[in-house]
Amino acid sequence: MTEVLLVAGTPPQPGILAGAVRRLREKGARIYLVGALNQDELPADLGVDGLYALPEAIAKTPHSRSGLRAAPGERVWARLRREPWLRERYRSADVLVAMDAHAIYTVWRLAQRNRTADARYGVAAAVQAIAERKTRPAPSPLQRWTNGLPTSEIVRQGVSRLVQAAPHVAVSAVTARPLMRSKIGTQLWLTAVQAPRMPDSLRAKVAHQVADSMAWAGRPDGEALILNATARKLSQPAARAGMLAEAASQQLKAGIAPHDLKPAVEALLSVADQRHRVDENAAAANLLNRAMTLAFDRVLHIDQLTSPLAQDPEGFIAPFRRSLTATTVAAPRGRLQPAAPPPTGRPLRLLIATSANDNFLKLIRAHYEAHPGVEVRFVDLAANAALKKVTWAAKSMLEHRLSADETAYGAKVEERLRPHLDWADTVFVDWCVAPAALFTMIDPGTTRIIARLHSYEAISRWPHMVDFSRIDDLIFVADHIKDLTTTLVPQLQAADAPRTHVLDNAMDLRGFQIDKPAEARFQLGMVGINQVAKDPRWAIEVLRLLRRQDDRYRLLLVGGEMNPDVSIATREYLKAFHQDLAELEPSGAVRRLGPTNDVPKMLTDIGVIISSSVREGCHCGLMEGAASAAVPVVRDWPFFAGRPHSARTLYPEGWVIGTPEEAVERILTTTATEEAWRSAGRAASEHALREWDWSVVKHRFDRLILGDGQTS
Repeated sequence: MTEVLLVAGTPPQPGILAGAVRRLREKGARIYLVGALNQDELPADLGVDGLYALPEAIAKTPHSRSGLRAAPGERVWARLRREPWLRERYRSADVLVAMDAHAIYTVWRLAQRNRTADARYGVAAAVQAIAERKTRPAPSPLQRWTNGLPTSEIVRQGVSRLVQAAPHVAVSAVTARPLMRSKIGTQLWLTAVQAPRMPDSLRAKVAHQVADSMAWAGRPDGEALILNATARKLSQPAARAGMLAEAASQQLKAGIAPHDLKPAVEALLSVADQRHRVDENAAAANLLNRAMTLAFDRVLHIDQLTSPLAQDPEGFIAPFRRSLTATTVAAPRGRLQPAAPPPTGRPLRLLIATSANDNFLKLIRAHYEAHPGVEVRFVDLAANAALKKVTWAAKSMLEHRLSADETAYGAKVEERLRPHLDWADTVFVDWCVAPAALFTMIDPGTTRIIARLHSYEAISRWPHMVDFSRIDDLIFVADHIKDLTTTLVPQLQAADAPRTHVLDNAMDLRGFQIDKPAEARFQLGMVGINQVAKDPRWAIEVLRLLRRQDDRYRLLLVGGEMNPDVSIATREYLKAFHQDLAELEPSGAVRRLGPTNDVPKMLTDIGVIISSSVREGCHCGLMEGAASAAVPVVRDWPFFAGRPHSARTLYPEGWVIGTPEEAVERILTTTATEEAWRSAGRAASEHALREWDWSVVKHRFDRLILGDGQTS
């Protein structure tokens, strides 16, 4: 005789329960009933062979404090799992039956313990299981749980059936946290969301609910897996692209570089192209904006120790080069008139523009404000209410480009920028981000446009939204940044591309000439540790290796810490960094000095200045340290190592090393004696002042801004 265990997560209606028992009894089953039952309402002649009743509200009432956030199915399991009566009954059961949605999770857990039993949802499925067992031998554990998965019958008749009937109930019932964290749970739902003949609307609805449950269970990988699998089954391209993008976006929010980023970007661009072809440019702009946002997310390029842009820049940007929408945005419009030569008989009118970041402008601005041949105006677009509203409006910018430069937004830009362009002879836009895109949205007239690109912009979306045919001169801070940017932006290789220049940042390095005490010889230093790209853990590894040979060496860290709220990727790096500090700070091997407004004073005690970054433009902190006569030790920045231009071509031979071991060798050699250390420091200081001090660099700026645009 077949033994059947019925599990109720919520009290069944008496008539329905009686009918179920009768049907099972007709099949010759012994029947046991457990769960949420109202014994006062049970028929006196129910005819079960055993019964164990629990309070009716077990699905609603937490069994313990840990159950406060548990799903109803988890609460039922938590209440039943320790009952001796249940332990005795489920071991001998041939068929385990969930009477309702809240009992499914309990039956799934029981089936893991009794792997020869059939697990079913609903009485009809249980009756079928009894019939099947009479015509076949009892399944072995291997047959029952091949590859650790429930049989296809359980999935089809249980979850898939429930999904079709009541998707919200299904997901709530079978997404308990332990299930969602297991391989079984993931595969179960993958089967469900990919089931044939399911309408797109239902498939998408279930996928979103399951993905939310995966996220709740701490499974961003599972969340993306469900969404990507569902997307492949959707028939509408727009819906497919949206779900692929959502999967990638959720992984990025979790600090994970998506495995399926490229398909998501390509799908969005494909639909954007369809919309653009029929002049649905607002929709096309929205899709392109989403593709760009995903492709240039900071988790991929800023908060990691590597970047796909560094590994394969041409391959990474290829989907945008193939896209009609993206190439339309990037297409050069040109200018109606060439820029006028510098005026004679009056000062040059120079407009300096930025948006909330003038960190690298102070010396430049002061120099030209004091110059008798220049009249300066400064505009911070973030501080000007009218300009702020239009500056960072990426979607509006894209729609304007896609709409043949005829939109209401474009008219606003014209109205708000034209007075500045009419006044200026030359506009100097610092940072090649939104302000540079804004100034090139409209024809500049005869005003000369100069823009400067540091390093961050090269791994951002913004250069792909700038019309470089309306820029006369483009400044890079280093050759390796120029190489990367021109590889990524084809317009910079075109006939109407701007003149390009490499000019060092404006730095007053003479203010860093200081006398160092003898004990500074054994003190390494880093200036700036507020980004993952600075990779201070590399410097700590150098210190560990160094102290194995001489424990007099210390590491001083100058600057504010990384913000853990920027991204989960940053938070994970910071966690590991703090573990390093917990090991080394108590002994004084590492000291954090925090942020400062007096960097020269901090550098007094630093005898060796380290650049441990994975990428830099022209590492100002390193240059300042060198000017202070600290011995420079520069990691061969991995983003650019081995390329025609890199840290090795920016700095003198001997400064740049490839490994922590090589760094240790350089430090030990240059600090072997006080005389050797001071000699190496003087040489570094002389080079820094000769090449990078503002007294030298300002003449290069003058030749560009005041002269004929030539800097060499």
